Amino acid sequence: MLNEILARRVLIVLGKGGVGKTIVSAALAKLATMSGARALIMEYDARAPLAATFGVAPSFVPTDVAPNLALMTLDGRAALEQYLRSVVPGRMLLKAVFASRLYQFFVQAAPGLRELMMLGKIYFEAGQTDAKRPARRIIIVDAPASGQAMSLLKMPTAARATFGASIVGVEAGNISRMMRDRRSTAIIQVTTADSLSISETIETHANLSRIHLAPVAVLFNRMPRSAFDADDISALTNRRGPHLRKKDLEHLAELAKSELNRAADARKAIAKIRVETGGPVLEIAEHSGLSGIELIDCIAAELELARKREDEPAARAMHRH
Repeated sequence: MLNEILARRVLIVLGKGGVGKTIVSAALAKLATMSGARALIMEYDARAPLAATFGVAPSFVPTDVAPNLALMTLDGRAALEQYLRSVVPGRMLLKAVFASRLYQFFVQAAPGLRELMMLGKIYFEAGQTDAKRPARRIIIVDAPASGQAMSLLKMPTAARATFGASIVGVEAGNISRMMRDRRSTAIIQVTTADSLSISETIETHANLSRIHLAPVAVLFNRMPRSAFDADDISALTNRRGPHLRKKDLEHLAELAKSELNRAADARKAIAKIRVETGGPVLEIAEHSGLSGIELIDCIAAELELARKREDEPAARAMHRH
């Protein structure tokens, strides 16, 4: 599944706030570089948390943050101004346009303009090539939280219907086709085990399916890992020794039971997502105590191991032949 995902040009990552979507987006980008591709992360959040994580200033153009890895912040107004710079002749005329009250009002009031320009920037970057760096390029979009993302992803279709065969309408049609082309674009959901995240993941998956943008996979983040089972807990409570107090053992046993219950609840949640969405669910382990680039690298390494395991059956089949 991961190899199939990495075959796309654009990965749009969405999920409920707080599920680790931004870190997972960065880990997917790092995974892409491990597979030999160049990756560009486009973060929707104007506060630019990933720019802070990588120690660079927010930028509206791609900025290298690691080997074969670039980062930029999506901004509708900046994207519109970049577009106008390419079509309006003369610096003085362009300056007059940007300074005019009519332009300022238009940018603030035009419904959905910023969202459309953000998607247009994704479309533009997806079509860019670099002769000096011929490696395949993958764009990872750290989209807004699910509810806002739904409005964002619906925008091209609405704009196409509104503007018809105009320049804006044609561009909206191009963006819409890119997002619906499952050979080039994949939507990926991120969730955790809490009930609100699970409900929102299932509801968003259904809503996306209705507009022909069904996600290709769900990444289940922070999966609890237990190195023990119920028998180990029973053995712990029955231990005897001069320095072992029954009260302490019982306390440890309760903590261990709580962890087992968390893992069991997570497995039930994964099963529910699989049934409700009909799609694959990929697990990402919980990494307590890690944050920032260290956490990104750890998740990327975990995903890389999973990707290599996907290759093993094919490699064995080729060896048999």
